[in-house]
Amino acid sequence: MVNDTIADTLTRIRNANLARHQIVQIPATKMTLNVARVLKEEGFIYNYENIEEEHKLYLLISLKYRGKKRQPVITALKRISKPGLRVYSNNSNLPRVLGGLGIAIISTSQGVMTDRRARHHGLGGEVLCYVW
Repeated sequence: MVNDTIADTLTRIRNANLARHQIVQIPATKMTLNVARVLKEEGFIYNYENIEEEHKLYLLISLKYRGKKRQPVITALKRISKPGLRVYSNNSNLPRVLGGLGIAIISTSQGVMTDRRARHHGLGGEVLCYVW
């Protein structure tokens, strides 16, 4: 049983990227589904789909690579808010990752979204992770 599903998701994606795997399987929860949706919208992954295997739901995430040497599109994933130390930010203090080149995934009252979109809507929330 994993206590921190977001950290587990990010670690599985990071490990699959380092091993140059095409797909990675992650246990499906509402939060992992929303994180995968944001990664797809921002172009970090190709696609994701729900599958059911032995009465358990999983997400299959198709990773994205570029060039002949198959360089991963996701350079790094960093967990910010952890179960032991939650990190919240209001709309005026939302972080900018690498000066706008990366994204921060924020959990707001309107759902999970990027820092750019949260800033546009004037929302703050829990800073889940950075992706670049």
